[in-house]
Amino acid sequence: MYAIIETGGKQIKVEDGSVIWVEKLNAEEGETVTFDKVLFADGKIGKPYVEGATVTGVVEKQGKGKKITIVKYRPKKSSTRRKQGHRQPYTRVKIESIQA
Repeated sequence: MYAIIETGGKQIKVEDGSVIWVEKLNAEEGETVTFDKVLFADGKIGKPYVEGATVTGVVEKQGKGKKITIVKYRPKKSSTRRKQGHRQPYTRVKIESIQA
């Protein structure tokens, strides 16, 4: 059985025992988190969410993704060159169960 949840402005397909990377959640490592915005579960389609359906998981890790480089440049203007880096924070969650 699988479900589709919404978290961090994204929709993610999850199954029992799967590991997902989501936008940073305010939870410590080892803590249990519950996703109640379930769009699809056990053949039921929500309008917009399936009532009474929840997905629970355990936070495995809090971290940052790989560094990306942003370069802003305007040709023929010597004063407008800028280089900037960014590392997106994430939370790795292992899905424990799906209740539909």
